[in-house]
Amino acid sequence: MLNQGLTEISRALTRGDYTSAELTAAYLERIEQHNSGLNAYITITGEQALSQANAADALRASGNAGPFTGVPLAHKDIFCTTGIRTSCGSRMLDNFIAPYNATVVEKFNQAGAVMLGKTNMDEFAMGSSNETSWYGPVRNPWNRELVPGGSSGGSAAAVAAHLCPAATATDTGGSIRQPASFCGLTGIKPTYGRVSRWGMIAFASSLDQAGVLTRSAEDAALMMNVMSGFDPKDSTSVELPVPDYLADIDKPLQGLRIGLPSQHFAEGLGKDVELQIRAALAEFEKMGATLKEISLDNSHLSVSAYYVIAPAEASANLSRYDGVRYGYRCNNPVDLEDLYKRSRAEGFGAEVKRRIMVGTYALSAGYYDAYYKKAQQIRRLIKEDFMRAFAEVDVIMGPTSPHTAFALGSKTKDPVKMYLEDIYTIAVNLAGLPGMSIPAGMVDGLPVGLQIVGRDFDETRLLNIAHRFQQATDWHTRTPGV
Repeated sequence: MLNQGLTEISRALTRGDYTSAELTAAYLERIEQHNSGLNAYITITGEQALSQANAADALRASGNAGPFTGVPLAHKDIFCTTGIRTSCGSRMLDNFIAPYNATVVEKFNQAGAVMLGKTNMDEFAMGSSNETSWYGPVRNPWNRELVPGGSSGGSAAAVAAHLCPAATATDTGGSIRQPASFCGLTGIKPTYGRVSRWGMIAFASSLDQAGVLTRSAEDAALMMNVMSGFDPKDSTSVELPVPDYLADIDKPLQGLRIGLPSQHFAEGLGKDVELQIRAALAEFEKMGATLKEISLDNSHLSVSAYYVIAPAEASANLSRYDGVRYGYRCNNPVDLEDLYKRSRAEGFGAEVKRRIMVGTYALSAGYYDAYYKKAQQIRRLIKEDFMRAFAEVDVIMGPTSPHTAFALGSKTKDPVKMYLEDIYTIAVNLAGLPGMSIPAGMVDGLPVGLQIVGRDFDETRLLNIAHRFQQATDWHTRTPGV
């Protein structure tokens, strides 16, 4: 039963093949066996999980269950959870016990889900390899000497290693899609505003978006049905009707117009990865889709613009961690200034400090117009590139990453090289569009991800496209030998 996805689990629970308590106990046993070697979880909530499972079984017995009742999952440790540590992968919040649930967590609780634990992540979601966590790096289940991708690497490793059937995640510049690519999973970042950010610890408020990591598009649609929708507590939440993401998931792809950005198939893309992506695109042609080369003229500016905007917003969001109200506090400060300085110096890791410094500089007097304002103007140009492209095509496809998972420690000493890891994904966040990555091949025994980008609030189409591809291929069924 641990090899089943969410949809299969939901059906099995309905049939009575096993109980939620039995399933939860099996997952907890597997986590105990394998988590130490992968470091995927920061906190394991075994006692609470079994209690939720028993309550779910009672609900099923009374005939009041929904599709998610008794289904286990894990939450990225960026989502606040009542009475449970929410660390954001940082020493700064190692002792923080959230007094409330994030809206995403609350929605899954109301749907009857069982929380197995909180997954590891890059500190404050700042990273592309899950090596900046205060709790140590996460290891890729396909090869433990490789990174799982970041910042949602803990969620990705947990799902890939069958330590949970699905997990929540967040994506600021590719932090769902890149780990999905490296770990052979389906990962979706919805349109900005589709899923509530309330109770999700902020990194860059205009870019952060909650999403999911699952084994299949059908499982992702099931989760999106639970977590999507307007939230009056979140000022960035969009008040639009939420479709049933499963309703049109089997729709044929005849006539689908796929745009291929020339910039994503240029120098820098690994030849072996490109071969797998081209083969995946050929599958779509077999299903009746047509391919058209397009140009995203300003995509080469996306990394530069992102690494002004995101650090600037991070410097503002992280100013609240001062050692006074909550979080880490240094020992024996001599005065208030010493308290501020040492609490932040000791509580934050090197990457977080680097981004705070860059962001503060970009927002400072005399540099705001030259850097932050200019980056926002470039952001608008990037959005306009996508709008022009979508006048000609229905979706945009290309590689999620230029290569497969890389070795632990191979890029930690070169921040610029690490920042370029998100070169194909960052523009989607700057434009606020929905994007997803699905397994589309293997290179030397490691997964390759295909990125699919859609129009605003067109997640239904993305999930349909991904599902039809997964009906025609078996890449999403490949699992690592843990």
